[in-house]
Amino acid sequence: MFFMCASGDTMYSDPLMRILIVEDEEAVAQSIQNTLVLKGFAVDHIADALKARTRILMYRNDYDLILLDLGLAGMSGLALTTLLREEGITTPIIIITGESDTASKVTLLNSGADDYVVKPFSPDELIARVNSVLRRPAIGKPVVHVMGDLEINTTTHSVRAGSVEIPLTLKEYSLFECFLRRPNEVLTREQLCNQVWDFNTMTLSNVLDVHMKNLRKKFSGHKTARFETVRGVGYRLVA
Repeated sequence: MFFMCASGDTMYSDPLMRILIVEDEEAVAQSIQNTLVLKGFAVDHIADALKARTRILMYRNDYDLILLDLGLAGMSGLALTTLLREEGITTPIIIITGESDTASKVTLLNSGADDYVVKPFSPDELIARVNSVLRRPAIGKPVVHVMGDLEINTTTHSVRAGSVEIPLTLKEYSLFECFLRRPNEVLTREQLCNQVWDFNTMTLSNVLDVHMKNLRKKFSGHKTARFETVRGVGYRLVA
């Protein structure tokens, strides 16, 4: 997986604003990706519907928006949208469709999609629809992950060890969330980098090691949070 960032004049130019494109036509996906990158979004592209479902379920808080093609091979965008909603995924979804009749649009919205864009569409229309959906207030219950006496609330972005709240920077929080979702599992440097930074940033510095050092320092007084270095591979949080 890779993320690309670029500056833009859209109100959503924060490089942490991430969009997943699920599209099996490479040329279409590349065109959409270029449009979004120029407006400052971080973009990930997956061509296969089943792989996209696995990715979304595993990292359900990674993406701010999903752009999903209706005519995917193997599983339609409509079926995937319905399945994701049944599995508790609340990430906004915009369906990319070639069907413009009213009945088709109603079906898409009833399946759980937040909006749709009909091919062919202009870059301006796509960005307008993306911004419109992202402006809508998020609705949902707080998601809390627990390991021993460690707790992370993904709605408030708060982290606690027992009764003590641990103050973390945005990057430290993102790293810690990766570990708490997969306790006792070795996470490679590449996995962690792809989750928290864009690819180019990570190839230029040892920023991951610096943040891991800071995480260890902040959790040094809490025995349940022990970060191990697996040489040549990455890190893991040991329960």
